[in-house]
This record gives sequence, C-alpha cells and structure tokens, in this order.
Amino acid sequence: MIIDCHGHYTTAPEAHQAYRQKQIERLANPALPKPAPAEISDDEIRETIEANQLKLLKERGADMTIFSPRASAMAHHIGDQATADDWARACNDLIHRVVGLYPQYFAGVCQLPQVAGSPIDLAVAELERSVLELGFVGCNFSPDPSGGHWTSPPLTDRSWYPLFEKMVELDVPGMVHVSASCNDCFHATGAHYINADTTAFMQFIQGDLFKDFPDLRIIIPHGGGAVPYHWGRYRGLADMLKQPPLAEHVMRNVYFDTCVYHQPGIDLLFRVIDVDNILFGSEMVGAVRGIDPETGQYFDDTKRYVDALELSDADRNKVFEANARRVYPRLDALLKQQGR
Repeated sequence: MIIDCHGHYTTAPEAHQAYRQKQIERLANPALPKPAPAEISDDEIRETIEANQLKLLKERGADMTIFSPRASAMAHHIGDQATADDWARACNDLIHRVVGLYPQYFAGVCQLPQVAGSPIDLAVAELERSVLELGFVGCNFSPDPSGGHWTSPPLTDRSWYPLFEKMVELDVPGMVHVSASCNDCFHATGAHYINADTTAFMQFIQGDLFKDFPDLRIIIPHGGGAVPYHWGRYRGLADMLKQPPLAEHVMRNVYFDTCVYHQPGIDLLFRVIDVDNILFGSEMVGAVRGIDPETGQYFDDTKRYVDALELSDADRNKVFEANARRVYPRLDALLKQQGR
C-alpha cells in the first residue's frame, strides 16, 4: 500500500474561497452581516476531486492521501480570533466531506485557528473537535501565524504546550506547515515554507521539547527544508550547544516527507536521514505543478524518485506505508477497520 502523507485541497470549489472573501470584507467593514460558510454540493466536491487529486493519485500509483485544507489559504495573519475559528471550522468541515465521499482514498488532517499573539486555546479545541467528531488523524500547525514576520515564540516555548499536550493525549502527530507570506522578502512556497521547516528543526535542537513530550510526533515537510543538505551543520551545532546527538535529541520524534522535486534531492535525503524517519509525500496538488523539461515528468510525481532509489522491499514498505501507519496511529486503526 502507498500512503501519501501530504496532500492539500488546493482545488476546493470557488464558493469556499468566496466565503473567505466575505469574511475579509467584513473585517474591513464590521457593519456587514456575518457570512455563512458556502453551500457546496456533493457533486461540486466530486468534480473538483475526481478531476484532480483522485485522478493523479490513481495515475501515479498511490492508494491514499492524508488530506488537509489548502495551506496557502489558511492565512492565519488575516483577521481576529473569531474569524480564524470560523474559517478553520469551514475548511475542516469541507475536508470531512471529501473523506466521507472517498473514505478509501482520503484521511483528514485539520487546519488550526491560530492567531499571532493569541492564546492557543481555540486551536486546541478545534484539534479536539476534528479528531473526536470528524475522525481526523492529525493536524497542521504553523510556527509563524504572523505570515512571515515571526512574532511568535519558538515551538519549544511553554505557550505551545497545551497544543502538544492535546496532540499526545489524542495520539495524533502534527505537521509543521506555515501559510501565505505577507512579507515581500519571503516568497511563500519558495522561501517561507522552507524557512519554516528549517527554523522548526533548529528550534528543536536548541530546546528540550521532547524531554517533556517523549511521545510527541512531528512531521517536517518538504524534505525537511534545508536540514538534510546541511546535516553536518546541525550535528555540529547540537554538539556546540551541549545537546545530545541528533539521533537521540530530535530524531526519535521528528520525521521528514519526500516532497522534494528532483532525483538528486531525494537521493541526498535518503543518504542522510534514516529510512525510519522518512514518509512518502508529494504535496499534490501543490506548490509545483508543472512538468520538468529535463525529465518530461511532473515535478511533484515524487513516487518516481523513490522508485529509482532501488530500496530493499523492507525499506520500501517503511517509506510508502509502515512509517505513516506508525506515525499516524489513528490512520492505522482506520485502515484496519477497512480491512487494509
């Protein structure tokens, strides 16, 4: 079985984004009525999924995608806490409907209503609702809800602990995932995403988060950002900071996906990072959707790169299935219920 740990509903019906636009307009003019989430039919969902994510999933040989709202549209930096809560609920409810229509192909992961400078309580509540009521198997959380200005404390700060406590209690992992950038210095997918992945890893090195949460599981997407490429730097920094070796200090709790869009990058990832810490992912349909002129294949068809590694059958099983089932135990339970 092949499980893609990283997929987004980037093709959601236009009415969903129209609802978001009405939210934004009301922020500028509070006299406007509070908008209601869009009324979207099952047929509209089918049309947007079957022509896109489901079509590509089948064509590329995967079996299931761990599916979440469109990352760039989370836009935590827009609006107040009430607006963020309404938007997260609408996005997560829409993912729940996709999963309900295609339970063999999708498992849900939630967006959290984070607002820079606000307590994380509502994010914790939405995580609990998404897992216990909607049946989701994990969450995406942003280390920078300011949208590229980095006004929040590091992930090792105790202000984050209520979220991590709830993740451990519910036995769900979280994927580090920022959203749109409102800082002109940082292109969203080319800089801000990779910055966040790399920054989160360094914060974990500097702190002792996993001493307090030995069962916490975190996925750093996009191949770990710059981390594998600079692995010696991070090993050296851990030593300089008098921290234990990375294998003990961080890598018992942190995992990378394979959202790396060329063969040399995948080759490096697997040379540097233990296979037990790598989950197959494509981010499809996501940041890079075109065809690589050097190969004639889609950049985000990451299964081709993994296939080219000539892994042993045991390691191939880990990357494509077993690691995801271990990191997402609620997904494992869901699949077993389905007889898989």
